[in-house]
Amino acid sequence: MSERRVVITGIGVVSPVGNDLQTFWESLKSGRSGIRRFTAFDSEKFDCKIAGEVTGFEAAPFYKTPKDVKRTDRYTQLAVAATKMSLEDSGLDLDAIDRDRAGVMIGSGVGGLATMEEQVAKTLTRGPDRTSPFMIAMMISNMASGFVSMEHGLRGPNMAIVTACATANHCMGEAWRIIKFGDADVMLTGGSEACIVPVGMAGFSAMRAMSVRNDEPEKASRPFDKDRDGFVMGEGAGVLILEEYEHAKKRGAKIYCEVVGYGLTADAYHMTAPSPEGEGAARCMRMALNHAKLNPEDVDYINAHGTSTPIGDACETKAVKAAFGAHAHNGLLVSSTKSMTGHLLGAAGAVEMAACVMAMQDGIVPPTINLDNPDPECDLDYVPNKAREHKVRVAISNSFGFGGHNSSVLIKAI
Repeated sequence: MSERRVVITGIGVVSPVGNDLQTFWESLKSGRSGIRRFTAFDSEKFDCKIAGEVTGFEAAPFYKTPKDVKRTDRYTQLAVAATKMSLEDSGLDLDAIDRDRAGVMIGSGVGGLATMEEQVAKTLTRGPDRTSPFMIAMMISNMASGFVSMEHGLRGPNMAIVTACATANHCMGEAWRIIKFGDADVMLTGGSEACIVPVGMAGFSAMRAMSVRNDEPEKASRPFDKDRDGFVMGEGAGVLILEEYEHAKKRGAKIYCEVVGYGLTADAYHMTAPSPEGEGAARCMRMALNHAKLNPEDVDYINAHGTSTPIGDACETKAVKAAFGAHAHNGLLVSSTKSMTGHLLGAAGAVEMAACVMAMQDGIVPPTINLDNPDPECDLDYVPNKAREHKVRVAISNSFGFGGHNSSVLIKAI
């Protein structure tokens, strides 16, 4: 098992700051925010009126059969698009590989929330006989993974992990484990989310979890800043091609980097709040380091969970200090790209892994924008407001979810 190496050979991204990898990355480097007053529905009655919407997106060009667009929820549509882009980026010829050894693990924290909302309203107002026969298939959180496998004839391991905001990292980590174990040579993996819908915004607003800085949308997501007041909802998808190293090498693939570590733990503390000292998150990062056989000082960059919530950012800072010791204040760079994209929930880990990979490729660490008044409790180097040139040989992407789910994925230059 330990002798099989796993590399990243393709990346596809649909996000509030760009509907392809290069636009996404250029936006992050320039510190451009994708947060605006949302347009998907009337915001008048909502406390939070802002979000990171995907704009200018047309699903049909990414589908083999355009009529299937109407049979899939928006979250699946975003996943289908990100998948096609990742395959094109990888140069992988699916006709030249064993499709029994190519699988899919694309998760979603919420799944087809728009479909559920629409169909519940129709059932209650027009009667059960008006409910769509596609409702269940469109709504369930595994359909992105299932539909992608059907679109591309991939018959290997197929699963959709649902662990709230830790979803994409868990999918990527378990896909890594599947290849390491020898059950597949190629895995298409990541996450997708599309819950900027009335019930989604209402639910998170009722929790008092979201920012209400409605008059300054681009400044609303401000991780680690003293004046942060909650997260900003985002939508999008990220899909990465994980491939066994020799398999990739044999076909002459472009190899971005190697996945060498993965951590997963539970806080066992509270349904929505992290453990106060970040103990579970610290153990999670240590596990990823142990898998990789690396020391804390080997890590150059952490793409933080960094959601811009008062409790969460302070706890993650404590966790980084606990896991990295002196190195946390001695050359370790930490940034939150959620300051620009908003929080993509179950898709966050995948688009943030794309940011880690590109940081490694270009030697540029993306900034945490809107960090104007640092919180004294958050005292690490968060690359404030401006991208920084910095050689990245080892990077970690953190994602933590409601329910106390923690996940960290570690990559290394090859």
